[in-house]
Amino acid sequence: MKLRALCLIVSIPLAFAACNNATQNTAAKRDSGHATMYYGGDIITMEGDSAQYAEALVEKDGKILFVGAKDEAMKQAGEGHQMVDLKGQTLVPGFIDGHAHFFGMGGQAITANLLAYPDGNCNDIPSLVKALKEWTVKNGTSVTNGWIAGMGFDDAVLKENRFPTRQELDLVAKDTPVIAVHISGHFAVMNTKGLEEMGFNASTPNPTGGVIRREKDGKTPNGVLEELAAIPYFAKILTPTNAKAGEYFMGKGQELAASYGYTTAQEGRALEAQHRGLALFAKAGKLKIDVPSYIDYSAMPFLRSEWAGPNYTNHYRVAGLKITLDGSPQGRTAWRTIPYLLPPDGQKKGYKGYPVIPDDKEFFSYVDSAFKNNWQVMMHANGDAAIDQMIRGLRHSTELYGDKDRKTVLIHGQFVRQDQLDSLKKYHVYASLFPMHTFYWGDWYTKIVGPQQASAISPINSALKKGVRVTSHTDAPVALPNLMMIMWTTVNRVSRSGKLLGADERLTPYQALQTITIWGADQHMEQDRKGSLKAGKLADLVILDKNPLKVDPMTLKDIKVMETIKEGKSIYRKP
Repeated sequence: MKLRALCLIVSIPLAFAACNNATQNTAAKRDSGHATMYYGGDIITMEGDSAQYAEALVEKDGKILFVGAKDEAMKQAGEGHQMVDLKGQTLVPGFIDGHAHFFGMGGQAITANLLAYPDGNCNDIPSLVKALKEWTVKNGTSVTNGWIAGMGFDDAVLKENRFPTRQELDLVAKDTPVIAVHISGHFAVMNTKGLEEMGFNASTPNPTGGVIRREKDGKTPNGVLEELAAIPYFAKILTPTNAKAGEYFMGKGQELAASYGYTTAQEGRALEAQHRGLALFAKAGKLKIDVPSYIDYSAMPFLRSEWAGPNYTNHYRVAGLKITLDGSPQGRTAWRTIPYLLPPDGQKKGYKGYPVIPDDKEFFSYVDSAFKNNWQVMMHANGDAAIDQMIRGLRHSTELYGDKDRKTVLIHGQFVRQDQLDSLKKYHVYASLFPMHTFYWGDWYTKIVGPQQASAISPINSALKKGVRVTSHTDAPVALPNLMMIMWTTVNRVSRSGKLLGADERLTPYQALQTITIWGADQHMEQDRKGSLKAGKLADLVILDKNPLKVDPMTLKDIKVMETIKEGKSIYRKP
């Protein structure tokens, strides 16, 4: 049986404050049928191809009643309405990330933070070991199924420029299993005890779509696990095993998402356990934000569940199918047509990465099912060989089931070629690209694929010019779910060392804001009710301390979310 898994990925724990009495009083007035009027700041409607502003917005019963002039807004609000003075702050539509993993956000919120600067302090292997030890003393292992666990380490940024080994994680603990999950969510490292717990030994073969890295004898696992040798195992370790733990995990993830302005947070790859957990959380009335879930191809029967379709039930719905075709470029498991300049440990010159689904016929069968049933399908493909495979599948299924715009989505597309962009346009593909990598791994890409390819990653402006619809995403919790950081990287494309990578691929601040509002809504086929400030749409709103269209673009990442409002109700306020 082939292994399938949810790609749990990384974030950082934060503390949150409850809404104050003013918010509670406002909610009480709304519940009694009164309107709320927002005024006194920049209100960016996101209607149109250029920035449009309104003097005021009126919300009533969870929907936008009016957007426009202040005098008319007063009339529309009626008697007894609540007035909210923005005091010079900026009001925008609620944020909709093109691709994220909602379920994984909570997992990282309770594990050790192994991120490097600027999101954490693990800049070398000794600091990683220290962070795991300190986390264990403070938290124990009761909420992580008996494992010492951390997320977010990055071999490309660690001083040693390599993965830690099982022996180094043995320094954390010898008698307790230890796992450190890579920032990409495509690798993990276990200590000796952890490998024993999972049944990895010298005679264990590599699974299809994964690699167990070995020591010099070519047999003994060195602790580093790739792709489907890693993902199913850390998914199991970090998945709650009871309803109470599940509520705790997802509650923390929801707090994190709301603190960054999310009113819709995608679950980008759900297996059976994750879908059931989200459904239970929704049934219990715990979801405050909308979660569209994309079911992994190993769990396709859930695409026919009562949760499937265009409408939410208690803020949850099964939105479509997810197919993963390759790995991560920074981890050098993305499937390319040309070799990496610097192969990973254990690989020879000429190494090009590898596919997750080597058999085209198997892959075609999944796309065929999606097209036949009119399910939206999202495909993870980073390397151009994987994108070639994706295009082959689209061609095959289109010939069988017709040329219809189903809003198929390419996720990541880091090494997408210019000729492939033409095919994406032909097959009505939404390209949710990943310019965030220019900052986090741009300097690393220069080493492993060369400066020209590094500058060409996530060619989002080229895609727009060719008529391909686009969004920009966090892949949270791979990085913090900070959509202001996504705006910053999409607009500036500057690496950690300050190099500009792909000047022609930069978007304007307004375009970057479109990628996380109205275009995000369109990608999820929810543009009729979300993504812009327009009468009749849901009152999903975010208040920012500054206007992202009026600041120095290099300061976009410093903009703070002051309040997040879902269907008229405040779900987060900055302390």
